[in-house]
Amino acid sequence: MSAQQTIVLLLLLLGVGMTTATVYLELSGGQTKCFLEEVPKDTLIMGKYHLEDMNPPQAYNTQPTSLGLTIKVTDPEGSLVLDRSTGAEGKFALTSQIGGEHKLCFATNSSRWFGPAVKVRFYLDIESGVGATDYEEIAKVEHLSALELNVRKLNDRVASIRKEQNYQRGREVTFRNTSESTNTRVAVWSAIQLATLVGLGVWQMRHLKSFFKAKKLV
Repeated sequence: MSAQQTIVLLLLLLGVGMTTATVYLELSGGQTKCFLEEVPKDTLIMGKYHLEDMNPPQAYNTQPTSLGLTIKVTDPEGSLVLDRSTGAEGKFALTSQIGGEHKLCFATNSSRWFGPAVKVRFYLDIESGVGATDYEEIAKVEHLSALELNVRKLNDRVASIRKEQNYQRGREVTFRNTSESTNTRVAVWSAIQLATLVGLGVWQMRHLKSFFKAKKLV
């Protein structure tokens, strides 16, 4: 392998194994928005958020708007794995215990005593996998050089790729088993329908034959 091919491979590895999603939207007081994040088992999910007050100041209301956010995360089995009420800015993190789609829901609990309903701008940045790892902090704690840190990143990305492959392989097995089970049920149901139609046809023929004999038509 040439040096150029080696560099390309390293760049690809550095870009694989991490997922980043940035969201910007407007929320009214009490409104809830949910997002789905599909990750393998034992994968770090980290989010950063920020709320901005969109309500213009009111002359009759000098009380500041209290901005807050409620975060709820459920795993693919519907179990609540994170339930937190926080302020206008912060972070959250969790590690998936099972692979699949995790549902992340955010609701504003912003309020004010008087005036119109609270509206906020909601900025959300979600990272999962290797992209959620703070390598700068790791380098400080473990006293890693730049080369050692890059090697660490490559090893983590290779491990993330293997984890993703195993997860996709497991999904493929599940889909194949479901497909085979469905095909088997369809075949059995078709056989039952065919047997029912044949039995009904034989019964009708015997019934008609008995009817004709009773009427002395045959």
